[in-house]
Amino acid sequence: MPVAADPTDPTDSTDPAPRTGTPPVVPRVAPLWVAMYHSVGDCSDDPYRITVSPDRLDRQLGWLHRRGLRGVGMADLLAAHARGEGKGLVGLTFDDGYADFTDHALPILRRWGFGATVFVLPGRLGGTNEWDPLGPRKPLLSADGIRRLADTEGLEIASHGLTHVDLTLADDALLGAEVGGSRALLSELTGREVAGLCYPYGTVDQRVADAVRAAGYGYACAIDPGPLTGVFALPRVHIGENDTSWRLQLKYRLNRLRRRPVPLAADPVTEEAR
Repeated sequence: MPVAADPTDPTDSTDPAPRTGTPPVVPRVAPLWVAMYHSVGDCSDDPYRITVSPDRLDRQLGWLHRRGLRGVGMADLLAAHARGEGKGLVGLTFDDGYADFTDHALPILRRWGFGATVFVLPGRLGGTNEWDPLGPRKPLLSADGIRRLADTEGLEIASHGLTHVDLTLADDALLGAEVGGSRALLSELTGREVAGLCYPYGTVDQRVADAVRAAGYGYACAIDPGPLTGVFALPRVHIGENDTSWRLQLKYRLNRLRRRPVPLAADPVTEEAR
């Protein structure tokens, strides 16, 4: 069933034309709708509620598809909005770089023709989520696993720092290693420029955002950055196992009310990084 045009559609980046004789302004995009996932697999032991089952993910992506929406990675999403072509696109992100992405999430993304960004930890290649004290322990992507995903059409590999530490609590030396060091390692590992970073735990302050910009990234994702909202502190919506169709609808509708518009430069992400 066709979906009628929605004047509150958060994916609509259309801006009114500037008046003749006025200086150009930086485009302000209506709040981007970006879904934040983590692990895809067994939800029976999930104290942090970061896991969705493959069946639930399939239903959630089907819900997007039926509404004329298409999931893409962050670099593609930002570039499309900068070109004025972002209507109907939503961002799909998977944090921590769990190995189950390859087995469970990727086939579902392919089924629906969607892309995504996977935020990985090059300082924990082939390790586990040791930062979660309650567990359960989940294997992370290996170097070979990351390379294979980087070579997959529609997928973007980006940084989640080196080892998953709260960057707002890091001293300058550790911050530089986690931000700049992870980008260098991932670029070497994949043979590609790394455009984006996701803040571990979603925490960010001005010092951390400035460090990310200085390290050469084109964007960074947070969760609910408030007044810092912008290309280097992009808000996202947590999606979990309990998010049925009606909950997704509610989160989708509330996005415009809760989130700030994001000012975008002409092209926030370089071609090399995409």
